[in-house]
Amino acid sequence: MASVSISSQLNKAVRQQYMSLPQGGKSQVTYIWIDGTGEGLRNKTRTLDQEPSTILDIPEWNFDGSSTYQAEGSNSDMYLVPVRMFRDPFTHDPNKLVLCEVLKYNRLPAVILCIYLETNHRRRCSEVMEKVKEHCMWFGMEQEYTLLGIDGHPYSWPLNGFPGPQGPYYCGVGADNAYGRDVVECHYKACLYAGINIYGTNAEVMPSQWEFQVGPCEGIEMGDQLWVARFLLHRVCEDFGVVATLDPKPMKGNWNGAGCHTNVSTKQMREEDGLQFIEKAIEKLGQNHAAHIRSYDPRGGKDNMRRLTGLHETSNISDFSAGVANRGASIRIPRQVGQERKGYFEDRRPAANCDPYAVTAIIAATCLLEPEQEVEKQDTEEEKSN
Repeated sequence: MASVSISSQLNKAVRQQYMSLPQGGKSQVTYIWIDGTGEGLRNKTRTLDQEPSTILDIPEWNFDGSSTYQAEGSNSDMYLVPVRMFRDPFTHDPNKLVLCEVLKYNRLPAVILCIYLETNHRRRCSEVMEKVKEHCMWFGMEQEYTLLGIDGHPYSWPLNGFPGPQGPYYCGVGADNAYGRDVVECHYKACLYAGINIYGTNAEVMPSQWEFQVGPCEGIEMGDQLWVARFLLHRVCEDFGVVATLDPKPMKGNWNGAGCHTNVSTKQMREEDGLQFIEKAIEKLGQNHAAHIRSYDPRGGKDNMRRLTGLHETSNISDFSAGVANRGASIRIPRQVGQERKGYFEDRRPAANCDPYAVTAIIAATCLLEPEQEVEKQDTEEEKSN
């Protein structure tokens, strides 16, 4: 069995003795933010004199950006701006988790220090969603991930070999098919307690690979909820001493990769004869395929190149395709949607490690705005940051 962390083996009964102590009416608030890699999450906690009732009750804070790849040591203070609040499933009420935007000293969005690429995609996503709010755009994102030991080996895989070939693991049951279900079920409960709009979960095709779905969420809330659901996943894994990786292709060879399939609908798509609006949106997505691929993983498509091969239920990264009930296409129209001629479509291209703000922003812009203007705006903002 893959190794687990030593800290996970500390006596949890002793911990519970302290966790049950009263707090004197005060509240612990854990600030969560995305670091300079565009993928990693950081957090730190402070005390408030009373339980916050809204996000407005939580003050801005700061942190050392030189330790998170977001600033130089000579000018390292970064702003944490609270944007969404959740209940804390680890320390319980009245304590809170708060997702934050990261701003530089000049109140502009944070960038990756070494290459000056923006990592705070929430600001632009919020602007796009404000422009399209009349369309009541809903998203649902299917987050695939793989459990690893702290040695980087897939959890419960043989140390000197491989498990049996793919086939029995997808939605499987039994100790020989489902690896790490305790993590999955605890994460599910943590999401429900926190207030995440978690839709469901299942074992995936590769052993030790799982998926949870978040949504439907409207507009900017999709990115907020998925980032916090990811934080909860990593935090639950920490307690069990294992690691959750969002690598789009964690194992080379004849094994499925990991994606973050994104389901999309507008008010028009959900109404009678909405299929015509779905088809129009798919046509626009095809015309802007390259721009979307660049936005669908943190390294501008390089991660997805390992996953989108045309094999293992994926399309080829260079080609755009769409079809009803076709899991080998870029865009899948569910069979029920094809029959009822209304509903939603599924974009199967985003990688597991995508930034949901970047994904939902470009989908909304392409489908409902002028994509050329949005791409030019993004390029201009990156030049300004540089």
